[in-house]
Amino acid sequence: MLDLIIKNGQCYINGKLEDKDIAVKEGKILKIGKVSEEAKEVYNAKGQIVLPGCIDTQTHFREPGSTDTEDLHSGSRAAVAGGITAVFEMPNTNPPTSNIKEFQRKLDLAKNRMYCNYAFYFGATADNVGQLAELKDLKGCCGIKLFAGSSTGNLLVADEKDIDKVFQNSSKVVAVHSEDEEILNKNKKLIKIGNVHSHPVWRSEECAMSSTRRIVRIAERHNKKAHVLHITTKQEIDFLSQHKENITFEITPQHLTIYAPDCYDKLGTYSQMNPPIRDKSHYDRLWYAVKNNLNDTIGSDHAPHLKVNKEKEYPNSPSGMPGVQTLMPVMLNHVNNGKLSLAQLINFVCENPIKIFGIKNKGFIKEDYDADFTIVDMNKKIVIKNENIESKCGWSPFNGDEFKGTPVATIIDGKIKMKDGEILGNAEGKPLLFN
Repeated sequence: MLDLIIKNGQCYINGKLEDKDIAVKEGKILKIGKVSEEAKEVYNAKGQIVLPGCIDTQTHFREPGSTDTEDLHSGSRAAVAGGITAVFEMPNTNPPTSNIKEFQRKLDLAKNRMYCNYAFYFGATADNVGQLAELKDLKGCCGIKLFAGSSTGNLLVADEKDIDKVFQNSSKVVAVHSEDEEILNKNKKLIKIGNVHSHPVWRSEECAMSSTRRIVRIAERHNKKAHVLHITTKQEIDFLSQHKENITFEITPQHLTIYAPDCYDKLGTYSQMNPPIRDKSHYDRLWYAVKNNLNDTIGSDHAPHLKVNKEKEYPNSPSGMPGVQTLMPVMLNHVNNGKLSLAQLINFVCENPIKIFGIKNKGFIKEDYDADFTIVDMNKKIVIKNENIESKCGWSPFNGDEFKGTPVATIIDGKIKMKDGEILGNAEGKPLLFN
């Protein structure tokens, strides 16, 4: 007997939508086509689209350390509530995930506590470069995270000679927070107390571009792979599009949905993040990148903070906003508005993450692949409300906004973990496997 049949849905297979049923047994896709066998459970996907399980390749779940804000359990609930079947989680925790002992602790903390599947970044420091060569076969490790400019936490590798050593010793993709620490320090005099509009002035275009130029130069010199996170400037888009051999890059839903000065007028410090939301000329160029498939991934940079902290006077307010639960509704709404195609979105959140990071058995609806699915209703309208946010932070920058198109079910390893907004079953997520 089968474990699950998904019937009557349009399935995203080989780049197009096909009317097929999917048979699932022991966590794997057993058969695609006409399924006549009996199953323990049947999911009727009539009027819905069955996508491969969507992956959010940039999340901060704050554990260990700031577990009042988020933890691996609550963050994973937010993920499955938003149709996300797997996450890459960041190492700027307290203590940081920057040695094998802390990495193993993270895996232990995740076991039987996370609803979605997961992998963790190993944090680069100026002192741990010797360990970076040994990460190739580290179970559950998606890559190395490098903070070239300071953000949340104390992981920072600012000197060019140290960045060079990180790349020289890296045995996995190096994902980079790309801001120039020297320029950040020099620009501190431009911060206006109590005025969040000065955030993109302090963390300037030049600050981002200078760092990205350096990262590309070093990665190319050592013939290593760099994945540049949350790109925000038109200058970086134009530059990175000329350097695609070793370099991939990400754009966030926030930078594709809100822009300055409007976001700071409306949301104040709630729209403060690093690198910052910039003006419409940058927003337009980010969309140019998406339309022309210049970027490789869309990740949420889910970075929750409690309201009591976000409401502090700028610049004492921390940077970051939650996003793992809203990534798919926000981007599906953009699909409905004709700003990108569904096929492009699947590239950004399923297929390209598989190619860049070498994840095994995910990202496609194929026989013998893992039975992870994000089932969406492109016609369903939702209003995002703070009270429905699963993250412990309890707010969203999109509170009160209506979106058309939303995940209605999240299936992981053949088990329905979310249906119609309700989280089901137990926390049984597993570490992702890599080639």
